[in-house]
Amino acid sequence: MGDDLGDEWWTQGEDLGESVGEDAHYTQSAPEEPKEKVAKKRKLQTQETSKVKKKQTVQKECIIAKEKTQPAATKEAQKPRKRRKKKTITDVLATSEPAPGSPADLRSLLQSHFSVTRLVIEQEELNLPESCFLMSNDLTHSLSSYLKEVCPKWAKVQKQHTQKCQVVLLIVCSSALRTIELIKQLTTFKGDAKVLKLFAKHIKAEDQMKQLSKSVAHIGVGTPGRLSTLIEKDGLSLQGLRYLVLDWNYRDQKQRRMVDIPEVKGEFLKLLETGIIKKCQEGSVKIALF
Repeated sequence: MGDDLGDEWWTQGEDLGESVGEDAHYTQSAPEEPKEKVAKKRKLQTQETSKVKKKQTVQKECIIAKEKTQPAATKEAQKPRKRRKKKTITDVLATSEPAPGSPADLRSLLQSHFSVTRLVIEQEELNLPESCFLMSNDLTHSLSSYLKEVCPKWAKVQKQHTQKCQVVLLIVCSSALRTIELIKQLTTFKGDAKVLKLFAKHIKAEDQMKQLSKSVAHIGVGTPGRLSTLIEKDGLSLQGLRYLVLDWNYRDQKQRRMVDIPEVKGEFLKLLETGIIKKCQEGSVKIALF
């Protein structure tokens, strides 16, 4: 029987098994979809995407049409508002007309400054009476012509002053440069009086104290910070002081007055507290706003 089948009967069986296994494998895998169904699916997808695109374009057209029909005021309201620049002191003062200073301005400055740190009773102690003020500059005078008005008996007062480390007339201004300008303007008023420049730039306080102690000086012109230092160090005494002239109306390149510059304003108020306010209240010192 085996001879009838031939010698290759087992190999045929193996080939047969393999072919059977392969057929079983093909039958187990998922059948491929027909081409018509795939085409339909793709067609549906393209239709959906086209619908979405049409919807988006319609929405855009509606927004554009709405913007066109909107009034201008509504459009402006929707725009982001630009931040307004804060006006500086320079901007405010440049646009405002210069007005001469008055005793009320100085009183207001003292009140606004000390109301934060002082009690009401203490503020009353710093009050300056009307009697301690001389005529204020109405912006028509030069320094010499103004001083001739407020100090008519200057020649007599000058001769009577013989004490060292003191001045009869003290002019307070904002800077070293302004100090030099004011000293030049004193030419027609001062006569034989000796004038000292009392500012901090390039000059030590000790050197100015030596100048005050060596000879009699009649007029001192300087900045509040250096004047306060000299008074605190006993280099400058207020005993012989009779006139305190404030360079109130002068404006610098930025249109700022002396009291508009924060650091100078602070030093100026400190200077008034060194004993000048008390002297004014006693009536021995008169204040003039130039």
